[in-house]
Amino acid sequence: GLNLGLFPLGEGMAQDFARKGSVPWLVAFAFALGFGTTFAEPALIAVAEKAAELRSTSLAEDVRPAETIAEPVPEQGVRFALLLRGTVAVSVGCALVLGVLRIIHGWPLPYLIIAGYLVVMALTPFAPPPMIAVAYDAGGVTTSTITVPLTAALGVGLASSIQGRSPLLDGFGLIALASVMPIIFVLLLGIVSG
Repeated sequence: GLNLGLFPLGEGMAQDFARKGSVPWLVAFAFALGFGTTFAEPALIAVAEKAAELRSTSLAEDVRPAETIAEPVPEQGVRFALLLRGTVAVSVGCALVLGVLRIIHGWPLPYLIIAGYLVVMALTPFAPPPMIAVAYDAGGVTTSTITVPLTAALGVGLASSIQGRSPLLDGFGLIALASVMPIIFVLLLGIVSG
């Protein structure tokens, strides 16, 4: 299914946009692809629901007595799960935009990855401890069944359609960016939301 459906779709779209020289449409496609595939990612849905459930439980335990709560916690949990999924999806969309620009301009991948993990290390001490674990898991769940095939196809298709770019050297690396960016965004969400 991946070889017959998803890989040709991602490669074909990237090659068509590159042939037409439409960088804004290519960037918009990359963002939409990253956002859409990640928001629909089953592993992310499971992690977001579990994180929301645990967060709701801790909120309920913080408020005493229990009689004062008129069932707002489950609603807050649903909102938190959607916020978390949206944050991770936006971060993967941004990562794919950065990856597409990297392929187009020939930026070295190691510098981007190192910079990303330096930002992760700088943000980690300031984030609430429960969000640190969620953030690191969010980086892992973005590399699952839906996101990886389309992301890899986008990178390989784009690199193979730009003269002077190697599909092997330049086409890969989008998934690495799509792993570090959610960690950064979720840590920031934890810092901002307290």
